[in-house]
Amino acid sequence: MSQRDPSSLRVDAVIPVYNEQHVLERSITTLHAFLSEHLAYDWRILIADNASTDETLRVARELADRFPRVAVMHLEKKGRGRALRAAWLGSSADIVSYMDVDLSTDLNAYPVMIRAIAEEGFDLATGRRLGRGAKVIGRKLQREITSRGYNLIIKAAFRTRFTDAQCGFKAISRTAADALVPLVRDNAWFFDTETLILAEKKGYRIKQVPVRWVDDPDSRVKVVKTAVDDLKGLWRLKRAGY
Repeated sequence: MSQRDPSSLRVDAVIPVYNEQHVLERSITTLHAFLSEHLAYDWRILIADNASTDETLRVARELADRFPRVAVMHLEKKGRGRALRAAWLGSSADIVSYMDVDLSTDLNAYPVMIRAIAEEGFDLATGRRLGRGAKVIGRKLQREITSRGYNLIIKAAFRTRFTDAQCGFKAISRTAADALVPLVRDNAWFFDTETLILAEKKGYRIKQVPVRWVDDPDSRVKVVKTAVDDLKGLWRLKRAGY
């Protein structure tokens, strides 16, 4: 991305949500306060409600009424990938990003991730929970083993350099998003992995940002089903020649 006055760059922080009425207000209030103090760009928080059946959409709209920099979009079908596709491609921001609503990833890494694209020439930036400088707190053994095994499979099968495909903390430039997202077929959890693999294979520059990550005991991720779906996605990409 060419050098510009930081204040002229627009950033969208997308929060995909499904039945998160219990945590949404606290998380958006926390994120809004953090970005107001620490992000030197023109930013917006976009809550992407994908087919919630509780009061999430109502809470989201109330937050948008309260905070001028908060917006809401509603999708009729579930899927984190579907929500990110709609939010990112429907945005006109220079940089689009997302994080999980539970704010498991320490927000101090967010300006670092955005700056990598805005000022350092990277096309994508992603949180890394493994390796030097990263820290994981409270993660259950099953999830730890599954995650490490999954990332080893990716490296072995695709010869990729990134080390944490699934971290819910990513950003991408407008140019890269417009080119890559239409190529991504998955509409669920594999969206992250597919985007990163396609990006690396097509020569886009990826910044890995070490993060401090705290496991959310209320996580809605179904580990076994997600793992099976992810392996199917990897097989699909391998058959496609990546």
